[in-house]
Amino acid sequence: MQAIRDFLRVWAQRWRWGVLLSLHCLCACSVHPVLQPANHRPFRFERDSLAFENKLASGRQGKEGEDDYTLHCFVITRSARQFFQFARFDGDAPALDDEGYRKLVKEVIAHDPSEPTPPRSQRIVIPGYWNLHAFSKAREDLLKDELGSAMDSFMQRGNWRMVFPFSHEHQEETALSLAAEIRRNRPPVVHLVVFPALSIDHAVLLYGAADTPAGIRYEVYDPNDSARPASLFYDRSRRSFNFPANKYFAGGEVDVYEIYRSAEY
Repeated sequence: MQAIRDFLRVWAQRWRWGVLLSLHCLCACSVHPVLQPANHRPFRFERDSLAFENKLASGRQGKEGEDDYTLHCFVITRSARQFFQFARFDGDAPALDDEGYRKLVKEVIAHDPSEPTPPRSQRIVIPGYWNLHAFSKAREDLLKDELGSAMDSFMQRGNWRMVFPFSHEHQEETALSLAAEIRRNRPPVVHLVVFPALSIDHAVLLYGAADTPAGIRYEVYDPNDSARPASLFYDRSRRSFNFPANKYFAGGEVDVYEIYRSAEY
């Protein structure tokens, strides 16, 4: 009998501690952590975008070779994010020759955008220029050679997601998540798609988010237009995204999801 009482006492103690631990975990999970800034400053279109753009053929994205630089929207947006995240520019430092810059560019794009942003002191220094826009304007051919090919767009690891339905709940969660990332100075790259019609199948970078009575308006770096920012709107009542008409899209509702954010995307 004593053995049975000892067993029951031990079991009761373990059960009590298990309940307390579970309650602690539940309380801890219910507290939303304060997200620290991912970068020391926000993305700026005029300095952090590339000076060249993804070319369009006959008003739409054509086959590679039909134009100078087509089907590189994923490459351009990913690269802009990588330079913002892993590089810093020093215009006072002496400029390098092409081979020196090629080496640095390869080091920058070797980092996956899903990696944590390192401190500024640990980032790859690009000497001779003050920002990516100036660097890409002066070294356009070099960057086009090194940043990646059109195949990187076709083989982007998150392309699988577009074939599955997007619920209104998913788009609402996405809208809030994207705005939170922008506030952390971590500009998300997103895939805009209408599937299976593929009236748009495009990558852009979001760098600003403003709440309005009707929803959230995002400032957009569109690699198809290096001259001016674009916009994307999340309609809170419809719980859907709308991308305005431009030179390659008739405008309307699009599905949106973030890419370059994990091993799956």
